[in-house]
Amino acid sequence: MLDSIFTLLLEHSTLMNKKLILSIGLSFLITGCATTPDQSIETVKKHDYPTRDRVEYVFNCIAKHGGLEGSKAYINQYACGCKIDKIAEMLTFEEYESARTFSYLKKTPGENGAVFRDPEQSKDLRSRLKEADQYAESQCFVM
Repeated sequence: MLDSIFTLLLEHSTLMNKKLILSIGLSFLITGCATTPDQSIETVKKHDYPTRDRVEYVFNCIAKHGGLEGSKAYINQYACGCKIDKIAEMLTFEEYESARTFSYLKKTPGENGAVFRDPEQSKDLRSRLKEADQYAESQCFVM
């Protein structure tokens, strides 16, 4: 009888050890996967725009396309949300913000405006924003 109890305890402890070893192995595997850098996560962070800027863009876009009145209310909301997502795919937030700043301030008259109009970086970023905006418009507003 004592032999059978000892054998049962030995089998039980072996089973427990296997489960413990399996649990430890899985936790190392999961931890290793969680800490492995992923390029797609970096891409998402690089093209992640702050919510405030996305909302501002969508509100301005909705106003530009006729507002929230009538049958186009939902279409405008959806299309404008789509549009900022498409722009975010093409430009990082830093590029978008710089291009927008250059676009707003290029209208400053005289010498003061030249700082925003004339540099090659300004021209390049404004051009890329315009291209991204046109692409997004064609992809999101189907009329």
